[in-house]
Order: sequence, then C-alpha cells, then structure tokens
Amino acid sequence: MTPADLSRTVLHAVRRAVDEDALRAPVPARVRVERTRPGGRGDYACAVALQLARPAALPAREVAEILRARVQGAPGIGGVEVTGPGFLNFTLLDGADRLGVLVRAVAERGAEYGHGDDLVGTTVCFAPVDEPRARVVTGTVERLLRAQGAEVGERTAGGEALHVVAVPASDRDLFERLGNDAARWALLRAAPHDRPRCTGSGDLLVQGESNPLFRVRYAHARTRALSRNAERLGFRAAFEEGVDAPVLGALLADHPGVLAAAARHREPDRVARQLEAVAQAFFDFHDDARPLPVGDEKPSAAHRSRLALAEAVGTVLAGGLSLLGISAPEVL
Repeated sequence: MTPADLSRTVLHAVRRAVDEDALRAPVPARVRVERTRPGGRGDYACAVALQLARPAALPAREVAEILRARVQGAPGIGGVEVTGPGFLNFTLLDGADRLGVLVRAVAERGAEYGHGDDLVGTTVCFAPVDEPRARVVTGTVERLLRAQGAEVGERTAGGEALHVVAVPASDRDLFERLGNDAARWALLRAAPHDRPRCTGSGDLLVQGESNPLFRVRYAHARTRALSRNAERLGFRAAFEEGVDAPVLGALLADHPGVLAAAARHREPDRVARQLEAVAQAFFDFHDDARPLPVGDEKPSAAHRSRLALAEAVGTVLAGGLSLLGISAPEVL
C-alpha cells in the first residue's frame, strides 16, 4: 500500500462515516498521511481527526475512534491505533499478509470487488445516443458509475455527451458478424476518443493467444477448471501461506482504483486493459507455480493458497467482464 492508497482509504472512511451520520462534518478534498517520526507508532500517521473535530463538534480522539473502526481491516492495513490528542497511526502488512488480505477481500465481495463509494452523492445523466458505439460506451460508463455509488438518471437532451469516435458505416453490422461479446470488446477496448478496431476484427472470434478477449476469458475459465480439478483431488482453496506473485498481487490491489478511474474519466477501455494485464499475470503465475499437485504429490498449504489466489483472479476477471457487458463462460 502506497501513501496515496492509504490516503484514499482514510478519505473513504471519512466519507462513509459522514454518509452513515456517525460524523457530521464536511468531507475534505484529500487526506494527508506522513511517515511516523522516530519513536512514533506504526508506519504512517494522519491528523485528519484533529482537522474534523471542530466542525464535527466532537473531541478529536472520538472522531479518530469513529474513523479507526472504518479503516481497520482494509486491504494492506495490519493495525490502526489512536494516539495523543487524536492521531491515527497505521501499521501496514508485509507482502505475504497483504496478498492474503486481498484474496480474502475478493472472496468476500465476489464480482463486486472493486465497486466502491467514490462517487456517492454524484448524480449523472447523459444525452440520448443513437450511434452504435456511442450507445455501447455510454451504457458501459453508466454501469461503471453506478458501481462507484453514483446515481445515474434518465438520458435527456441536456445531459452529458461523451466524445466517442463512431464506427464506420461498413461496420454497423458488427454485432451480427461477431456476436455481443466480441463486438462489445471491439467497441470498448479502444479509448472512446480513438478509432475502434472493427474492420477485420474477425480475429476476435479466434480461440488463440493472438486474441486478447479470448485470453481474458480463457484465464477466467482456467481458474474455474482449477477449482473443479482441486475438488476432484479432495481439497479446496484457502489462503494459508504466502504466495510469490508480486505482479498479480499488485494488479488485484490496483483493481478498485482502475474501476473508479474508469468511471470518473468515462473510459471503459481502462477496464479492458486491466483485465488483459490480470490475465497475462495469471498465466505467468500459473506457469511458475502450479496451483495443483503433480503426480503423487499431496495437496499442501502451498497448493491451497495458490488455488485461492487463482480463484480471486477468476472472480476479478468475471466481475470486470460483467461491467463491460461481456459474458465470462466457465468452460471455453
């Protein structure tokens, strides 16, 4: 967890406390965290409770306790302590512990892992659209906004209009040629202001490594197959020990931020690129550290932990594809 991640986590805790009416104070634009000084507690400290005490009409330590309850247990945070007049002191988890927390967080949230409250209190409505790509992009952005807590109203003439490069007239039959999933990927994978890769996009139907959509969906299907095979071998996933997968762990940790940024900037292509990166990291991980026993090998804590990570990957891929309106088959 970086200082920026920690700052966002604390800010979310403030917003949640205000939304739940546990704290009556304005939500600051940002929250500052600093490395603790020599002799201090934990890894980082934050004085936001002192900042909010006066407008909340509460003692700073009471504000800090309200926030501590909403930050404790967040991914990457091992402990939160209130010190002095109302400082929040954070102890971060090491790499192995962080990955375990992430895997458990994904299992708990399921396909909604990464959905958040970044845009709670925001109301958005878009202008009506007829052009095929603009319709797909706008509908996907609406779904991303709702996943971040925004309220999306009916489309009206005075609503927000997204800048989307239209598909050529020759590609208006894209859905008939490719089907829903490949057509949506073709329209969403490029940034809305860039020309989509539609002409000659029949390769999006190819079941091979050259097809990024296939790789994402195959990675998801592979994680589900691992779970089925593990059950036949008599064991299930459980994160019991550290797994050496720093790239995959970092991508899982980044996933909520990617979804929030995609909604905020109206750029669903960020989600597609994130899913491609997760799929590639999963294949690398799978090749280096087999989640299933080989030969006469007995299932161990290492296998159960690797399988738990693989299942988290499958959940993230399925959730991301769902936000793009694309199916995630369990068998390909």
